Amino acid sequence: MPVPRTGAVTAVDAFVSRARSLAPVADGRAKRGRLLFCMDATASREPTWDRAAAIQGEMFVAAEALGGLDVRLAFWRGFQDFKVSKWTADGRELARLMSGVDCLAGHTQIGRALAYAAEQAAPSGLRAMVLVGDAFEEPLDAVGHVAGQLGMLGLPVFAFQEGEDPDATRAFAQIARLSGGRHCRFESGSADELKRLLGAVAAFAAGGQDALTAYARLHRGAALRLTDARA
Repeated sequence: MPVPRTGAVTAVDAFVSRARSLAPVADGRAKRGRLLFCMDATASREPTWDRAAAIQGEMFVAAEALGGLDVRLAFWRGFQDFKVSKWTADGRELARLMSGVDCLAGHTQIGRALAYAAEQAAPSGLRAMVLVGDAFEEPLDAVGHVAGQLGMLGLPVFAFQEGEDPDATRAFAQIARLSGGRHCRFESGSADELKRLLGAVAAFAAGGQDALTAYARLHRGAALRLTDARA
């Protein structure tokens, strides 16, 4: 996509320069960010699943200047079906994994996904969790307790809600607040909104709050909402 220029320096050049200055370093090399990408694969998500698979590459693009990003895909569907992929640093591989998933009718398993994140936070070096869904069908107090544990572990949940279901709105906002993350709604027909939100979280996972802010100031729109007051 063409990017407007300011003199001889493009906006992307400016972001990359800023991002490199923020990248955490250990043993002379930049650390790789690690992100758990959790998605609802129940029947209601089927119309937009393929679109999400196509745009998730923005996470890797946004994180590249900050040392890169490792992503693990988790999803739930059907009757108690919860699966987690291996780590991947390749957007094409993640898209391949997602394209092989068939959405199946069933209840949400958000609490289970949060519990998995809590178990993996320390051994896997997770820095953030993305939650993408459109519904919530679980006891909120129990799920909120696990979200609070993630907050104590320093693992924020960026809860991206597709659509305007009021139960999902309430639950996603609570999960984000208790974990120290953010809650944002996006429209099912707006691929660009989700693309920018995913890119902003990837910047956070790879370079922290300053990197998220730099990304949001560059791309604005949906990404800028993640720098506002906590949900």
